[in-house]
Amino acid sequence: MMTNLFSTFDPSTSINFSMNWMSTMIGMMLLPTSFWILPNRYTMMMNMLYKKMHEEFKMLMKSSKGFTIMFMGMFMFILTNNMMGLLPYIFTSSSHMTFTLTMALPMWVSLMLFGWANKTQSMFAHLIPIGTPPILMPFMVMIETISNLIRPGSLAVRLTANMIAGHLLMSLLGNNLETASLIIIPILMMVQMLLMMFETAVALIQAYVFSVLSTLYTSEMA
Repeated sequence: MMTNLFSTFDPSTSINFSMNWMSTMIGMMLLPTSFWILPNRYTMMMNMLYKKMHEEFKMLMKSSKGFTIMFMGMFMFILTNNMMGLLPYIFTSSSHMTFTLTMALPMWVSLMLFGWANKTQSMFAHLIPIGTPPILMPFMVMIETISNLIRPGSLAVRLTANMIAGHLLMSLLGNNLETASLIIIPILMMVQMLLMMFETAVALIQAYVFSVLSTLYTSEMA
């Protein structure tokens, strides 16, 4: 019996250690592609996805010296956790700021340190867009500085909020099934199936959005 609506997002299962966070690494254990001797449909599909993502990230980035591999790994890691969160009795780790900020904040800090240390003039140039009137330049510097500071927070909050919203809606409909009449139950089941398809699309899109925005932020360092 749930004590409240948000209890499904509670990571604590015991006082000393939470087993729910182990779901974050389940995907790495369930998909041992290196143990397959012959190519199969799964590895062929993954290779096609990796190639497509590499071309996409390489097009967005001015310099792709190994960065595309990092962002492809980030995309697959987020996608795997988002998809596993749709399965019953598996903790949705991507619905917590602990998970999203752990990826967004170190990446943003490292990019900022690299940019300001090695490409200081280019970083200053990004603070003032081309064609800005001289009277608005101080305000544009303030606005661009604030926008740079909130980037990791916006990445983390966007992924967390989108994963929480759909799960909450499905939890609300699932709780109403207990008291619903026999006429309403088929309608609720159809709505739940549509929501499941919608959440599957959201899981894919949010992983893609997180990776693409990170790629765009990296391209400014060039």
